[in-house]
Amino acid sequence: MSLLNQHVLVLNRLWQAVNVCTARRALTLLFQGHAQAVLNRDDGSFQTFNFSEWHDLSRQEPHAESIGTISFRIRVPRVILLLVYDRLPKKEVKFTRHNIFERDKNTCQYCGKTCDRRDLNLDHVIPRDRGGPTSWENIVCSCIECNTLKANRTPQEAGLHLIRKPKRPKWRPFVQITFSLHQHDSWKHFIDLAYWNVELGEDPQ
Repeated sequence: MSLLNQHVLVLNRLWQAVNVCTARRALTLLFQGHAQAVLNRDDGSFQTFNFSEWHDLSRQEPHAESIGTISFRIRVPRVILLLVYDRLPKKEVKFTRHNIFERDKNTCQYCGKTCDRRDLNLDHVIPRDRGGPTSWENIVCSCIECNTLKANRTPQEAGLHLIRKPKRPKWRPFVQITFSLHQHDSWKHFIDLAYWNVELGEDPQ
């Protein structure tokens, strides 16, 4: 992966980890004055730099992780601090098959059996031809046996009971999906902080 495409941790003005972007995007935000570079010093403190200061640091303290422009070399920041956003971004979880399986933990919502995803169907609790919508609140994971038993009926008509009422899941802050990314050492403080301060949903993970 080229340096410009490597991952940079993004903090909001409250120093909360809110996103991950490419180094190219981070340098653009830095140049535009929308963000500052954050550097973890040897004594454990954090220092921020605007673009001009970061440019000067790159010249004074040459670093292996630097990219060259026509007239100068500049270090790739590993953490940036946004100057314009205070709050965590508000997002809704995308309504996809994968996320429905994630919400229901690959478990049939009628019998409670955990299955391989290949052996699970997505069932409309209220059948579509009865006006049941295709929505978070009306779609659940169902094993093949329960799906066959239920057929085109309501759970009550089929003698089935939902083990959990289907709901739209709450959005989890990005920290839970970035552990698959290669993390730079300088992220550790902010990722650990985000992990302990993350707002959990109603169901423990």
